[in-house]
Amino acid sequence: MTRVHAASPEATVLTGRRILVVEDEMVISMFIEDVLVGLGCQVVGPAGRMQRALALVEGNGIDAAVLDINLGRDGDSYPIADALISRGVPFVFSTGYGHQGVLPAYRDIPCLTKPFAEKALAQALAALFAAS
Repeated sequence: MTRVHAASPEATVLTGRRILVVEDEMVISMFIEDVLVGLGCQVVGPAGRMQRALALVEGNGIDAAVLDINLGRDGDSYPIADALISRGVPFVFSTGYGHQGVLPAYRDIPCLTKPFAEKALAQALAALFAAS
């Protein structure tokens, strides 16, 4: 596994950013948190449930998000995506199904296919800020 260094170009763009993590799988959530902290980000959450994620979107002044699409018993994260879109908060999807598993209305949203490397997460998030 390639570790992302704190001095990487991605870390420069992401340092201090508040990133919401929505992931119902504990191991994956911990991996994402570890990568984000290593990049100098402030992790919001993580949230593994729909209602918690929506509350965090509403109350935490987040800069970006990583959304697992399938939240198990809670269904999918598209309502969270809609809340982020309405607030102008950029995000990436994280899914084991790849872009094929994303509903057509959301196909323009960047998508990381699980399992993904640290570098891929860092690059995807940094690209969100380069585009804005």
